[in-house]
Amino acid sequence: MSLKYNLNLDPKFQPMVMELREFKAKVAKAAEKTTVSFCVERNNGYRYRYDLDVIPGDPANVKMVERLLKSILWVVGGYKIYINGPKDLTDEIVKIFSMEGSRAFDVEFMSRVYRNKFEVVVTEDVPASVEASIKVGGHLDGCRIGFDAGGSDRKVSAVVNGEVIYSEEVVWFPKTNEDPNYHYEGILDSFNRAASKMPRVDAIGVSSAGIYIDNEVRVASLFVKVPQDKFDAEARDIYIRAAKQFGDVPLQVVNDGDVTALAGALSLEDTKILGIAMGTSEAVGYINTDGNINGWLSELAFVPVDYNEDAMVDEWSGDYGCGVKYFSQDGVIKLAKNAGIELDEALSPAEKLKVVQGLMANDDPRAKEIYETIGVYLGYTIPYYAEFYDIKYLLLLGRVTSGKGGDLIIEKANEVLKEVFPEFNVQITTPDEKMRRVGQSIAAASLPATK
Repeated sequence: MSLKYNLNLDPKFQPMVMELREFKAKVAKAAEKTTVSFCVERNNGYRYRYDLDVIPGDPANVKMVERLLKSILWVVGGYKIYINGPKDLTDEIVKIFSMEGSRAFDVEFMSRVYRNKFEVVVTEDVPASVEASIKVGGHLDGCRIGFDAGGSDRKVSAVVNGEVIYSEEVVWFPKTNEDPNYHYEGILDSFNRAASKMPRVDAIGVSSAGIYIDNEVRVASLFVKVPQDKFDAEARDIYIRAAKQFGDVPLQVVNDGDVTALAGALSLEDTKILGIAMGTSEAVGYINTDGNINGWLSELAFVPVDYNEDAMVDEWSGDYGCGVKYFSQDGVIKLAKNAGIELDEALSPAEKLKVVQGLMANDDPRAKEIYETIGVYLGYTIPYYAEFYDIKYLLLLGRVTSGKGGDLIIEKANEVLKEVFPEFNVQITTPDEKMRRVGQSIAAASLPATK
C-alpha cells in the first residue's frame, strides 16, 4: 500500500483506515464471500455490532477482525464478544481474546472495568446494537459544585445559576499516595471550600481522568498506588461518599475527556464533537448528535491506528500501533530520535517535549518535520475514528498541540483530509477564549440535573 504522503520519519506507517478500505475493496471483487458479525456487550445491556464481509479461508481475515475488535473494545467498552463467521476465523478470535492469548491485557482490563468475566461467545444469533444516549451537562440552575480531579492539582468551582463565583486550584499528589483516605480528604476539602461560598449545594459534578460507571471509579491513574483491596473498599465509591456529606444531592462523575468535549459543545453551541487531548497520553471525549454522551469508554490511546506489526509497542498494553504512541508526548519523543534530535535520557517525558517545543519555536527543521508527521498521522486517523463516531468538529488540545507545533499539526491534518478524504467535512478547532471562559469548571458543575 502506498500513501499520498510519504513519512520520512516513519516510512512503514500503515493507516488503519487505508488497510480497512483496501480489505473491503478486495472482498467486494471476490467471487465468493461471507459475512463475519461481531457484537461487543457492556454494562446495562448496551451493545455495539459490526458486520464485515470476508473471503472464506483468506489468511488476512484474522488480523483485520482482531484489529477491528480491539478498536471497538476500547472505543465502546465491553466484557462479552458475540461472534459468528467461518469456524477457522472464530476459533482464532476465541484464542486471541483469552487470558492465554495476545490480547490478555485487554481481557483482564475489561473484566476489571465491568466487574464481569470476559468471554467470547460463538453463536449464530449475534445481537443487534443497543445504543445509549446519556444526557449530561447543560444544567446551570441553582448552586453547584464543579470539581476537576487532575494528577497534579485539583480544581473546584462554586457555580450559581451559571456564574462562577469562586474557583481555586490546590496542588496535591494522588498518584504517589497509597492511602485512599488522602484522596478522600482532598476531594472533601475542595467540596467544602466551594460549598462555603454558597447558601446551599443543589448538585455536584465531577470531571476526572479514568473510567467511571454509575459514579463508581473502575480504573483511574489517580489511584495507581492504592492496593487493590483498599481500592475496592475505599476508593471505588469515593465520590459517592464525599457527595453524601452534603445530603442527598444529585451527583454525576464523568471522564474528563467527555467533560472537555461538553465544554466545547457549550462554547460552539453545537454537537458531534470529538475532543482529543494530546498530553501524557491520548485522552478523548465525545458529544453525540443529541448533545449527549454515548456511555462509551473512548479510550483511544489503546485503539490501533497503525496496521504495521513492527510499529512501536505500548509498554502497558503490550500492543503495537496504538494511538498513545502517535498522539501524545510519547509520539513526539519517538519521532525526535528518527529526526536526529538527541534528548537527554535523564529528562522526564514532559521535559523532553519541552526541548522539542523549544526547537520548534526557533523553526528548527527537524522539529518541524516531527509536527508535520503527527499532522499526517492525524489526517489519516480521523476517518478511522469516523468508523465509530459521527464527527463534525475535532476539538484538539493538550500540551503537544501548544505553540507553533500545534498549528502545524492542524495545517497538515487539514491538508491530508482535503487531498485524500474530501468526503469528510470535519472542522478541526482548538479552545477559544469563550471555551476557556466556559471552561472545565462550569462544564463539570453543569453535569447533573437538580431534583
